[in-house]
Amino acid sequence: MTASPSSSAQQARKVLARRLADLCRDAGLTGAELAERCGWSRSKSSRIMNARTPPSAGDIRAWCRACEAEDQTEDLIASLRTAEGMWVAWRRMERSGLKQAQQARLPLYQRTRRFRSYSSWLVPGMIQTLDYTTAALQAIQRRRGLVDDVAEAVAARMERQRVLHEGDRRFAFLIEESVLRSGIGGSDIMIGQLEHLVAVAARPNVSLGIVPLRPDRERWPVEGFWIYETTQVNVELVSGYLTITQPSEVALYADTFAELAELAVYGAKARALIEGAVELLR
Repeated sequence: MTASPSSSAQQARKVLARRLADLCRDAGLTGAELAERCGWSRSKSSRIMNARTPPSAGDIRAWCRACEAEDQTEDLIASLRTAEGMWVAWRRMERSGLKQAQQARLPLYQRTRRFRSYSSWLVPGMIQTLDYTTAALQAIQRRRGLVDDVAEAVAARMERQRVLHEGDRRFAFLIEESVLRSGIGGSDIMIGQLEHLVAVAARPNVSLGIVPLRPDRERWPVEGFWIYETTQVNVELVSGYLTITQPSEVALYADTFAELAELAVYGAKARALIEGAVELLR
């Protein structure tokens, strides 16, 4: 588990390290004594207890045996898995292809009732057309040299879009105007996607805001992110997929969303920006 750019992941690592250190102290052991029982170097125990080196599941099992606290092994391993899951590199998430990565998010979408999405790169996946999704995933597949399961991955994303039409869910989408003008897949695909945005914006459970290009912004564009209810944020970075659940950090993203929403235009003004982008493509 490598260090994450998120303090949420770092904090989870530190909490696990403190729990292991507490086990050692409660057992009346020094770090050197614990290392001897586990059969590893003294420095390894120190690195784990100070959150400089993450333990493996095997390390945790050995640690609990040495401290005669094997009843805590599974709980500590679960904490390890949670910390690991906060930051997932794309190469790990997509090692078996793009389809699995698309399917993995479906349970989260199904249990969420309030969605907030901000995008500075692409049209959000929930409101992409089939052709736009295909172009986007094909580009990812080629760039990262992945197994070609693009057709299956596209079908999985289209299936996930069903939540837009089911139940009492509410969606708030914010898109930078540059997304309307930065093409993917060619003019015809972009025109179809932009026309689809107009149709989506007319849905009663959808709010679509466009953040206009302007020379005097004080809140500049940030990385794209999704907020699920008020409990989880997912961020797509160049190197990986970040899951944030720490309340203080979730609140920061909610505040950022609110600030960007203040800059956005809606309704007829948003439609005019979309139609203007379509005209440039014709």
